[in-house]
Amino acid sequence: MTTKLEQLKAMTTVVADTGDLEAIAQWRPVDATTNPSLLLKAAASEAYRPMLDAAIAESLSARAADADQLAYATDMLAVMAGEKILKLIPGVVSTEVDARLSFDTDGTVARARRLIEMYDQRGVDPSRVLIKIASTWEGIRAAEQLEKEGIRCNLTLLFSFVQAAAAADAGAYLVSPFVGRILDWHLANSDRDAFAPAEDPGVLSVTRIYNYFKANGYDTVVMGASFRNAGEIEMLAGCDRLTISPALLQTLQDDTGDLPRRLSPEKARSSDQRLAMDENRFRWESNEDAMATEKLADGIRRFAADQIQLENQVRKLSSAA
Repeated sequence: MTTKLEQLKAMTTVVADTGDLEAIAQWRPVDATTNPSLLLKAAASEAYRPMLDAAIAESLSARAADADQLAYATDMLAVMAGEKILKLIPGVVSTEVDARLSFDTDGTVARARRLIEMYDQRGVDPSRVLIKIASTWEGIRAAEQLEKEGIRCNLTLLFSFVQAAAAADAGAYLVSPFVGRILDWHLANSDRDAFAPAEDPGVLSVTRIYNYFKANGYDTVVMGASFRNAGEIEMLAGCDRLTISPALLQTLQDDTGDLPRRLSPEKARSSDQRLAMDENRFRWESNEDAMATEKLADGIRRFAADQIQLENQVRKLSSAA
């Protein structure tokens, strides 16, 4: 019998939400995406230790200041991990810019260029890399500039319609709405302890974004992310891409029930008219959305904290080298 995972792959590009090389080899997704949290976990594994040592050695040879040596080493680790991942998948890998640059357009552009240069120097086709950037106003402006240079971007930590509309207006290649974190906020800020998949706030958010993009002729790819349960994934079957953890990939693989298509370009209808987003509108509407404001700030803090922890790990190993 056909599993739900196989049915999903027939209508949606499945992306592995992990940096674990063994998990990627097992599930063989089309694409893969990583972030500082995933890299931090992966760096503790034996499979990543040679890459970590090599990244440190290269950063030491760069003869930069201590702070930049750490940034260089962690960037190199991300690139080496991406290179390994690309040998296991046919598609693209997303590599994230340091979250501490989320409000620095020029800094984000410079770091993205460096990541792409690192990939290129290692013989990796830059067209197989997406640069992940937080969906702040500054991050979206950085993505707009990078896209014009031919560097494709994945706008992450996306929680609101206004973020998605601004990203599409800027010509971003892909957006990653965080389904599960939207649900988390609504559970914490309401008297409800559960939502049915069909009324899950994260599912409704991604559905609105998908329909808006398709109905208004945007090319920006919608990739649902951060799932809490298989029901959320099933309600978004047909979305352009879905990035799914190994645990939920296993849940879908174990289920042989029918999986109907929920989203399609042909059926997309939207009451949202195509928006030309300026900074004032973006900031005001973001300010009016407490969930998106809180979750964006929280996500940036979490990724930055994991980046710092990864750098501390590199510092200790560098001192011992």
